Amino acid sequence: MPLHMIKLAVGVPDVEWLEERASQGVPLVVHTRMTPKRAPEMEDGGSLYWVVKGSIMARQPIVDITTLGEGRDSRCEITLAPQVIRTSPTIRRAFQGWRYLEPKDAPVDLDVIDTGETPPELASMLRELGAW
Repeated sequence: MPLHMIKLAVGVPDVEWLEERASQGVPLVVHTRMTPKRAPEMEDGGSLYWVVKGSIMARQPIVDITTLGEGRDSRCEITLAPQVIRTSPTIRRAFQGWRYLEPKDAPVDLDVIDTGETPPELASMLRELGAW
């Protein structure tokens, strides 16, 4: 079972911005200081879930995780597929860096549930209230 990662999308105004960036067809490379110890599990079908303005709103499949350099100069590059998949809005408190996200805790993709024409803000409030 694949393991996922969750990260804040700092400075990203909305999911449309992520989608526009992905539409260029170029894989996105996210830079982090530390290499995840469970990287092989994430490369086996995992995704990076983006927290946009306090809610998990989308995910991108992880293509590759590479460590560059050694010792104190090492860093990690996480390559994401140029594809943004919207998820059901899930409230998430702010945190630093990234966190692992178990599949059982990951929000459902929007194409799996029928939201109709529900605006994202309303969907987020309904989810927060436990009505959705």
